[in-house]
Parts: sequence; structure tokens; C-alpha cells
Amino acid sequence: MDDHPPRSNSTNSLNIGSLTNCQRSLTKGHLIDSSIKSYRIVPSFSPLDPEFSPGHYIIDNFSNHFSFNLVNKKEKETHKIRTQKLDEMVLHNASLPNTALIITNASIKNDIATSISYIHSANRPLIKTVHHASFVTSSEAELFAIRCGINQACSLANVSKIIIVTDSIHTARKTFSSDSHPFQIHAATILKELRKFFISSDANSIEFWECPSKLKWRFHHDANEDSKSFTVTPSYPCKIPWDFCKKSDSDDIINQWKMTFQTSEGKGKQFLDLLDDNLNAIEPSYTKGGPWLQMFGHSNSLCACATRAITNHAPIGKYRLRFFPSLDFSCPCNNYPIESRRHILHECKRFNRYWNPRRDTLKHFVMFLITNLNAFAFNIN
Repeated sequence: MDDHPPRSNSTNSLNIGSLTNCQRSLTKGHLIDSSIKSYRIVPSFSPLDPEFSPGHYIIDNFSNHFSFNLVNKKEKETHKIRTQKLDEMVLHNASLPNTALIITNASIKNDIATSISYIHSANRPLIKTVHHASFVTSSEAELFAIRCGINQACSLANVSKIIIVTDSIHTARKTFSSDSHPFQIHAATILKELRKFFISSDANSIEFWECPSKLKWRFHHDANEDSKSFTVTPSYPCKIPWDFCKKSDSDDIINQWKMTFQTSEGKGKQFLDLLDDNLNAIEPSYTKGGPWLQMFGHSNSLCACATRAITNHAPIGKYRLRFFPSLDFSCPCNNYPIESRRHILHECKRFNRYWNPRRDTLKHFVMFLITNLNAFAFNIN
């Protein structure tokens, strides 16, 4: 079942690696199926590589040769300011013959990743590199695009400054991280290339600029659209590397979680279904604490009040009617026989400090609770 081509030229070799692509697609059997479906642990990290040795690491020897220009999320009108800074950077470096501007991007379609890099340099034609890979993570595809761009730029004559523009700045920063991570093979290759680049001249440097995709900055947007224009299918089934297996299993668990959540048994029959800003049903997620807690998790009192309302487990008439039917369950506004959650959110005149017809969206639901502090709250005498 060795998937590598045989070292000898023997015509009697029976290993799978000796098959041509056409033979692979035609060959059937349990061993072939097992070989295709088995997970191959592709070496993705190399912590003992000399590039990661203390004292030899590039951040110890060439810390002043590279920099990261990140988006300041605290600024007002972040997108506008970032676009202006990127435009100014291009205008300043466009006419310099010793500068290489690299735009990188990666996209995944049908489990096929497309890594693309554009290299702009004065008085030189545009250099465009495109690579495809099956069953890899988006981070690996992004880092490979950066790797290809740096490799191409370092091979150009008289280039002393490299500028990388990417929407995956967190992936680029992994290259210079001393911690173990799944992409150290790519990082080691990049560091070796940059070490030669820095050693060749003390004036050589590299800059990384963050450019979010939603910014749609024209240079990066072109690369983004180009990477999505390819439709590639593998010629024969490919084995799945370990990193992608972990991602695939994680996605399956999350999808199962979402399916379970959608059933009444999973989330409860009284759960309040809310919509996001695009009027789509909110689905559970582990990112940043989940979509609900992102909106009201900063305040204990607001979180408690929102939880009571969403689960319909609040001190209101509908709750008393179900568990304490002998108590009064009418609404104090005297306009509704039962004080229900829907009545409080949409009709009750006692809570009219915030009015919006779309109180079924999470944003307006939270605003309603903030402006009506007594809603779904216990009365403390």
C-alpha cells in the first residue's frame, strides 16, 4: 500500500505508487478503497529545524528587517482610513525599482484550494503565480501563497524591499512565531529564504500589510476575484492530510450541533428564535463565546435578563400560569389577559421606551432590554 513510486524500475512492482493516474481511477478493490480513505499524517511541523533554534531564530538576528502594519480597530471609519493608508503606500513605492509589492490570496472551492500571488515591481511585467492543492486548510493555502510570493520576489534582481499585502495577517505572523504550530514546514522554508535575503544586504527588508477582504481594496480585490474564478477537480481521489482531517471532524461536530439545536428537543420548545442583521436564523457557534453572548455577555444583569427572555423562564404571567396557576397571570397593563413574552416585546404599553418593528432580530431585542430595564426582571420591594 506504499503510495510512493518504487525506487527500482522493476516491472513486477505491486505497490499503489506504481499506478498511473488513469490506472488509479480504474482500479477497484478493498485495498484501493482503504488506501484512498485512510488518513495520511503529512509532516506539517518541524520544531527541531535549525530555523527555530534559540539564538539562530530570525527574530533574534534580523528583528529590524521586518515589520507588520496592522489595522487599528479602535479608529473610527476604520475601512476608510485603511484604504487611504494602502493607497498612500502604493503611491510611495510604485515608482521605486527596488521594491516588490506582493498581493496574496487563497480561496477554497469543492475542497480544492487556490493560492495566488501577484508581484508588482516598477519597470517589470506583472508576475502571477497560481497553485492548487486538495484538502488543505485555508490557513495553509494562505501561507503557501505568501511563501510563493516571497520566493519569486527574492529571485528578482536589485530588490531590496518586499511588501506583502494579505487578508490573513494572523497566518503571516505565524512565520515569525517561536511557538509550535501546524505550518512550520512552510514557515521554515520562508525563513530560510528571508535569511538569505537579509544577509545579502543590511538594507533589505520586508513589510506585511493587513488588508481585510471586506475592504475590497482594488489590488487585493482583483487577486481575490481571480482566485475564485478557477474551477478545479482532482484527477483521482486524494488522501487527506492530518490538519484537514482535524478541520473536517470539527466541522462535522459543529454541523451536528446546529442540527440538534434546530430540533425542539435540543433547545426547548420555549426558546426564542432570533435573527441576525441579514434576517437569517441565528445558529450556535463557539467563536468569541457565540453569537448571543457577544451582544450581552459584557453585563451580568443584561445577560440574566436576556437569558430569562430567550428561554421564557421569567417572572411573567405565562410562567405563573404554567407553574403557579393560583396566582394572578394577567398583564398589569390591563389590556391583555395573559402576560406573555410576545405581548411584552411587541404590544405592552408599559415597555415603550424603545420601539422597532424588528424586535425579532438580536440587535433590536438587546436594545429593547437595555432601554426597558424592568422587562423580564424580578420586582424587588
